[in-house]
Formats: sequence, structure tokens, C-alpha cells
Amino acid sequence: MPSSALVFSLVFCALLLLQVAVRFWLAARQVRHVAQHRNAVPAAFVHQVPLSAHQKAADYTIAKARLGLIDVALSAAVTLGWTLLGGLNLLNQTLLSWMGPGMWQQLALLATFVLIGGLIELPLSWYSTFRLEQRFGFNKNTPALWLSDLVKSTLLGAAIGLPIAALVLWLMASAGSVWWLWAWGVWMGFNLLMLVLYPTVIAPLFNQFKPLEDETLKARVTALMQRCGFAAKGLFVMDGSRRSAHANAYFTGFGAAKRVVFFDTLLQQLNPAEVDAVLAHELGHFKHRHIVKRIVALFGFSLLGFAALGWVSQQVWFYFGLGVVPAMDAPNDALALLLFMLAVPLLSYFLSPLAAQLSRQHEFEADAYAVAQTSGADLGSALLKLYKDNASTLTPDPVFARFYYSHPPASERLARLGTVAGAAVMGPA
Repeated sequence: MPSSALVFSLVFCALLLLQVAVRFWLAARQVRHVAQHRNAVPAAFVHQVPLSAHQKAADYTIAKARLGLIDVALSAAVTLGWTLLGGLNLLNQTLLSWMGPGMWQQLALLATFVLIGGLIELPLSWYSTFRLEQRFGFNKNTPALWLSDLVKSTLLGAAIGLPIAALVLWLMASAGSVWWLWAWGVWMGFNLLMLVLYPTVIAPLFNQFKPLEDETLKARVTALMQRCGFAAKGLFVMDGSRRSAHANAYFTGFGAAKRVVFFDTLLQQLNPAEVDAVLAHELGHFKHRHIVKRIVALFGFSLLGFAALGWVSQQVWFYFGLGVVPAMDAPNDALALLLFMLAVPLLSYFLSPLAAQLSRQHEFEADAYAVAQTSGADLGSALLKLYKDNASTLTPDPVFARFYYSHPPASERLARLGTVAGAAVMGPA
């Protein structure tokens, strides 16, 4: 093994161990902090949240954190197995001996890697749905529906992913030293296309979307959107209750294909004024151009990623350092893709707090917009209902929340919301 490969192996191991240690440390803080505050509702919520609901949220949070620790350990073991323990090298050599070099062998390598990874993750996915979520009353799924979703998502992933992978592999082999720039363009075009196709083609394969039938609510929502200068293709209710008791609402699509989607569970839990406020929050994301900003950020980071891939795919130490012997008489492009996918998360994980901080800031801005358009009291009551009904803890560990939370903790968010609502009522000084 070249000395540069050995150095890279050591750096890779150090980053993997550091990530596992940080994940365990943060999870331990979360479990300890939530458990310590389990028996007392925070003073700000003592009149709105029963102790039983607070304790359910604490138990749910702790159970998810503990299951997450198993996932962390499993993911680390799988990453080591694929790389330094030789799993990916063995798979590649086996497929080369069976199929010989070429595009079909590389596609088989990618597909087999994804299938094996999916099979390894299945037990935890099943346990999360039919044990953890079931235990806390959230699961509405059935084994038959779960299996149907699994089969459909696998077939859909193959139908979409394999042609895209084949195109990227062809570019890697045929487009010269700047292949990564062309591949980046293809990837970004694919992502934009999915924004258009997902709401009308893909999502209906898994859920039913019916037009909103409540005329009173429809009139309120339409008036709000007109007041905010927002147009959508339609208002739809999704049968989220088929799988889960969790509630949500979202916008989907891009350009003229945008549509508003309410979970049926959301409409069951909130009154019309609260639905209005939640929708105004989502409109706030569009008014502040958060979606566009995130797409631009995705473009930028993806470009850096493809450029890095273009460089490391030409470095012998990259392959040897991750436990793979590159072929001398066959393309190594699929190997480079897979090794890059395994290595990059070790670095990107430590950027999580920056992304989470930006997301929380966007949530505050959307809340402020919602208060200006509807009622701060209605938004506050809606959020509190959602926190309570989704068993979101009111007492997360502050460090854990800063590292991971894409939405502000309940106490921080509702406190800020009260300030914003007061400013909206009083007006400028």
C-alpha cells in the first residue's frame, strides 16, 4: 500500500471514530436531559400541556434516541465492512469474474451495493414502524402496506436511478477531464425535473390525494393565498393516516406545478384558523425565497462535490486507502462513486450544525410572516397542538438541539413567536 494511501486510511478511521463518538455523546446528553425533566412540565406550558402528554413525549424521544444509537453503530460497522474490511473490493472482484468489465458490471455493482445496504437497514426500519411507533400509538401502517411501499420504492428507485447512473458512468468514461461538470449538470437537471414530476407522478403511487372538500376551509385558505399573492395548482388532502398519526402540511412542486397538501391528520387536529396560520407559515418560506436559496445552496455544494469526485477518482491512494484495489484493465468509475458516497458523510456530518442553524433561522422568518398575515395566537396554539400530538419533547438538550434540530425547540420558538406577535400588534415604536 502506498504511504499516501496509509495516511488516508488513518484519516478515514479517525473521522469515523470521531463521528461515532460525537453521535454517542450527543445522544447520551439528549437522553439524560430529557429524562431529568420528565416529571415536570416546563412552567411556560404548565397550563396547556398535561403531565401525561409531557411524559409520553419524553419517553418517545428517549426511545428514538436509543434506537438511533443502534443505527449509528450499525452504520459505522457497515462503512468499515464496505471499505477497510474489503467488502466492496470483494463484491467488485466477484462481479468482474462473473460478468467481465464494462457498463453492465458497473451498474450491477451499484445496484447490488444499494440492495445489500437496503437489506441491512430493513430490520431497524421494521422495528421503528411496528415496535417503536406502535408502542406510542403513532403507527397506522400494516405489514402488507409496508411491504407494498418497499417493493414500489425499490422498483421506482431502479427505474429512475439506473438510467441516471448509466448516464453519469458514460460521462465519466467519455467526457474527458471535465466530465464532473457535465455530470453535475445532469444531476441538477434531474433534481429540478423531480420537483415537477414528484407531486403528480410519484407521490400518488404511495398516497391518495383528494381535493380539499371543506368549502369553508377552502375559502379561508384561498383568501389567504390571494392576500399573500400566491398561486397553486390545487388544494389537496393526503391520506397520511394510512401510515401514521403524525400530522403535517407542505407545499410541493415547482413553478406552475406547486400544490398545497394537508395531511388528513392535520385537519383533524387543528381548527380552521390554526390551519390558516400553519399555511401562512409555509407561505412565509416562499415569500422569503427559502426554497430558492436552498436550491442554490444545493447547486453550489453539489458542484464542489462533483469537482472533488473528479479529482479523487484519479488518485490511486483514494482506492487503496479505502480498501479497494482498482482494476488496471477495467473502468473504476462505479467504485469511485461508491467510495465517495461512503467517505463524504464523515466530513459533511460536522457541517450539520451550520445547516441546522440556517434552517432554524428560516423557521423564525416564516413564523414572523405568518404572524403578520394571520394570528400569532392561532399559530402558537397550532404549533403547541402539533408538538403535543407528535410527542415532540419540550425539554431537549440544548447542545443536541443546536447540532441537529432543523426547527427551533418549542420553548424557544413559542417564546420568539410571542415577541413577534406582540410587535405585530403594537406596530413600530
